[in-house]
Parts: sequence; structure tokens; C-alpha cells
Amino acid sequence: MKHLPAIAGVLLGLPFAAFGLDYFLNFIPKEGMPPPNELQAHLMAALDPSGWLKMVKVLEVVGGLLVAIPRTRAAGLLVLGPILVNILAYWIFLVKGAGLFSPPIVPVLCALALYLVWVHRAGFCALLGCSCKKPTDLRAA
Repeated sequence: MKHLPAIAGVLLGLPFAAFGLDYFLNFIPKEGMPPPNELQAHLMAALDPSGWLKMVKVLEVVGGLLVAIPRTRAAGLLVLGPILVNILAYWIFLVKGAGLFSPPIVPVLCALALYLVWVHRAGFCALLGCSCKKPTDLRAA
């Protein structure tokens, strides 16, 4: 049970690092991808030439590596959190949920991130300046 956060961190960090690096190195084949609908095409037409997508992909690589390392996991979650929300919004609003669960990588990544935020909630509470005690700390009080 004590190794579960480490496993979840690696499982969350590796896809972000891999897909972020793929943007720059193109090592994942793109065959079999459905053609984008009009909204997706407009979004990519705005993000790619502006350099915005490059910045997001760099943050994905950095955040993925930070999450995979236990000592820097909270910082990585802070980097990947907004990216994960935007990925989820993309699938919900632009694709209308089609393919969100096949393969279920987005819901799995969201669940892993929420689990890691829960495990490291004391660190986030300290960052936000609130008092948050783990259940084991409550027994000692």
C-alpha cells in the first residue's frame, strides 16, 4: 500500500512525458486517427502556429517528469492539473464525449491525479496556508 503513490505517479507522469516528447520527436505513429471536426480544426489552427501548443507540450514533459519523482510530485501535479482540465474539456466540449472512454486514458489519468492530490493533500494545504491533518495525525492529537 505504501508503494501505491509511487506507482500512480509513474503511471500519470509517463504518458504526459511521452506524448509531450512525441510532439517534438514524432515517434508515435498517427495512422488510424479520425479526421478532426470543424471545432477541433479551428482550435488546432489557433494553438499550433501561435506557439501555445509548444508551451503546453513542454509543460507536459516537465510536469510528467516531476510527477514521476516522489520528491517533486506536488509541483508536478500543480503543472499538470490545468493541462488535465483542458484535456478533459476538449473531450467533453469539442468531441462531445465521443471516444472519451475508448480507450479510457483520460478518465484514468484524471483518477490517478485525483488520487495523488488526495495522498499529498497535506502538502497542498501547507501551500494554501490552511490546516489539513492526515487521518493518522488525528489519532495522535
